[in-house]
Amino acid sequence: MRNSQQEIDERSNLIRNNQFELLLFRLGEAPGTDQRELYGINVFKVREILEMPHVVPVVGADPNVLGVADIRGQVIPVIDLAGRVGCTPRNGPRILMVTEFQRSTQGFAVEEVDDIARLDWKQVLSAEASAVGGDITSIARLDGDAGGRLVQVLDVEQILRDVLPQHAAEVNPETIGPNLKLPEGTVILAADDSAVARTLIEQGLQALGAPVLMTKTGKEAWERLETIAKDAQSKGQTAHDRVALVLTDLEMPEMDGFTLTRNIKGDPRFRSIPVVIHSSLSGTTNEQHVSRVGADAYVAKFVAEELADTLRRVLRTGARFDTHAAVSA
Repeated sequence: MRNSQQEIDERSNLIRNNQFELLLFRLGEAPGTDQRELYGINVFKVREILEMPHVVPVVGADPNVLGVADIRGQVIPVIDLAGRVGCTPRNGPRILMVTEFQRSTQGFAVEEVDDIARLDWKQVLSAEASAVGGDITSIARLDGDAGGRLVQVLDVEQILRDVLPQHAAEVNPETIGPNLKLPEGTVILAADDSAVARTLIEQGLQALGAPVLMTKTGKEAWERLETIAKDAQSKGQTAHDRVALVLTDLEMPEMDGFTLTRNIKGDPRFRSIPVVIHSSLSGTTNEQHVSRVGADAYVAKFVAEELADTLRRVLRTGARFDTHAAVSA
């Protein structure tokens, strides 16, 4: 069993190299075929893996919720991933992946767990860019090169929002508070690969009266920053004259939020721009990593009021390092 310091050290090494670990699993035969495709989820969202426990059906639950299970004294919902994506397990769901993210704990029922793969984020492509979408947020190339094995990375944030409506975040203009005070002519540059997260971010910033430039990956956000810097320089301005703040997710194809933040803070053109990390990966370990790469604040997804408070504080003070709602599920 790894101790906490070992886990922190190992993850720090991954972050420095734009890498992550993907837990691979299977859900059964894909619709209309006898193929059992690979799916994936970030290891750091998974608390533990168990043989399927006794599940108690819940009256009126979503069809993709098998029921609830008592896991070490905590009653959690159990989501049928195979049913959600339309796969047919040969022997039924036999494994429960207990996950912690987005301030909640839940179990995902799967047919079997295959392996853990260590990947570079450059091996991960946006599902939207690949014309896939749906419940798939990205496609990972296991073998690195074209023609190798592919893994479908599920958009668990979208799935959780759909099957457990109580987890659906809302943006209420009446409670989100006063508008952000951005310097004239500036925008907030945001990056998130989840369609549902982008929608919520845009709604929240709209309610705060803040113009937003939305991107889908860290790589896209970095390229937009470089373009903005070149244009600003040609007009005698700096990138900070155009971008008031960068708001970024952590898990993204091609370039993750850690690498994006490190790039920004390591470049003289951008280092004065505040960076706020907005992630479903919460907890003190993530706070440490966020601080080490130079971010100015960290807020867990998704409570619009808490995100708004964090943005106001960072824009007002520019203080490092600030956390808000960075709590374990």
